[in-house]
Amino acid sequence: MDYKGYEIQENKSDGIVIIKNIRDFNPTHTFECGQCFRWIRESDGSYTGVVRDLAVNVTFDGKDMLIGNCTIDDFINVWYQYFDLERDYSEIKKELSKKDDIMRKAVEFGSGIRILRQDLWEMIISFIISANNRIPMIMKIINNLSEMYGNKIILGDKICYTFPDINKITNENIDNIRICKAGFRCKYIFNASMMIKNKEIDIDKLHNVDTDEARRILRKLPGAGPKVTDCVLLYSGVKYDVFPADIWIKRAVEKLYFHHPASINEIQKFAKNYFGDLAGFAQQYLFYYARENKIVD
Repeated sequence: MDYKGYEIQENKSDGIVIIKNIRDFNPTHTFECGQCFRWIRESDGSYTGVVRDLAVNVTFDGKDMLIGNCTIDDFINVWYQYFDLERDYSEIKKELSKKDDIMRKAVEFGSGIRILRQDLWEMIISFIISANNRIPMIMKIINNLSEMYGNKIILGDKICYTFPDINKITNENIDNIRICKAGFRCKYIFNASMMIKNKEIDIDKLHNVDTDEARRILRKLPGAGPKVTDCVLLYSGVKYDVFPADIWIKRAVEKLYFHHPASINEIQKFAKNYFGDLAGFAQQYLFYYARENKIVD
């Protein structure tokens, strides 16, 4: 069948949906560019992940994308939006590549990056956990939290867990949440959850306000500094004109563009003026390119 320009095939006996000749997608680029923490690379090069209440395995053969444990309805209702398949990334890459030779190389290197449209609530908690933390530990804490408070899903011989519902967190106490080994972030997780549940912060408004106002709303949450806030807005698909900046991306931009030390505020201002509405996409290409090529230590 054809769905919005994509040729889709379903192998019902194997529970696989195939997206033929998928454009601008590579799972390694997409899942390992710093935007997500719940996709695990398997020994065969495929990736297993959990989104909402679905656990799937994604394979890419260089041309087609295969989603295991998936139906046509799942693809239409969940995965089409999740993988941002309605967006023409070839146009984004074309526009960014015109900027300069650095950006052209970054786009070519990470040509299969797509910014996932992840669950907003999950992104808030995940990136509060991520602050001043290493990716393996972030993934472990999120997995611990999901095992403790999520729902079990069986995928072949694997046991997976959904990300916890907000009520599961707010019905607990901080001492119990500490078992997930999030350390000082446990109180941030609990207090942020309570603020969202009690509508002290209305995250549903984020789509309907400008970027600066969306940032102001999120920064009221404990543990949500500037970098966390921009990550949440970008990786949930709420705002694409943000440029998440921590010390690592600061050093990369300094080396690639500034050639001298600069503050994170200066980096942000540069990104806003130079990349405009495509700042979020530029950040992902630059981050992946600089990290994988060891541009900075």
